[in-house]
Amino acid sequence: MKFYVSSAFLNTPDIIEIARAADELGYDGLGIPDHVVNLETLQTPYPYTKDGQRRWQPFTDWPDPWVLVGALAQVTTRLKFVTTVYIPAMRNPYSAAKAIGTAALLASGRIELGIGVGWCREEFELMGEQFAARGKRTEEMIDLMRELWSPGWTEFDGSFYQAPRLEMQPTPPPIPVYVGGLSDIALRRAARYDGWIGDLIKTDHAIEAVGRLRELRAENGLSMDNFTILTPLTDAFTVAHYRRAEEAGITGIITMPWMFYAGPDATLAEKIDGLRRFRKDLQLDG
Repeated sequence: MKFYVSSAFLNTPDIIEIARAADELGYDGLGIPDHVVNLETLQTPYPYTKDGQRRWQPFTDWPDPWVLVGALAQVTTRLKFVTTVYIPAMRNPYSAAKAIGTAALLASGRIELGIGVGWCREEFELMGEQFAARGKRTEEMIDLMRELWSPGWTEFDGSFYQAPRLEMQPTPPPIPVYVGGLSDIALRRAARYDGWIGDLIKTDHAIEAVGRLRELRAENGLSMDNFTILTPLTDAFTVAHYRRAEEAGITGIITMPWMFYAGPDATLAEKIDGLRRFRKDLQLDG
């Protein structure tokens, strides 16, 4: 079982220190969420809470993932960085490919691209991108970006994007793609890529998703070997809980260990102490 630390809602300068400590303590990765802006009022309800209200307060930090990775890569040596999740269809594919590829190179291949199709219509409109057909556009963007990340000349002729013969440098190391979402169409999409990345979810629900992904992979003639399943679990916090998740096929956990010890108002020192205590309590420091 791998353990990733979530950087959601942290002050940006603190993320540098959290990443440095996580790297030294032997954590496997750091999760980086993504929004460009936080609009004061929305018509679109937030889909991940019962009342449709956002989980964060106004003026919460949302650093650009790829700028952040470029900085984090310079103060870590082994920690991986996964987006939880990045919304490609809200961006120009060439600018996105350039930023992601550059970050992957600077991080020596320690990038894992977690993607979603997005939920906030108003943010799409502000960015000048269509909200409709965003799922299909996302899939085509991944195809295009993979071409742009390949060495040599490339051309692309898709339904949404066309590229004349061109090349993009620098060429990054391989970038695995994990897809988020719990709908059947999201799980079908994830099964065609390198992994699935979950949101806050109970273990039983996550195990159900694993079972469905296993079925979908089999339908595509694919095994679960090297297929990543990375998710937070809201009801897991002991060795037995994590062992059950691992036996069911969950390969990685995203967590905020300080929440178990000091709570949401933990200072930076308490957060780092929580990272240390969590590994000791789970006997992960060997």
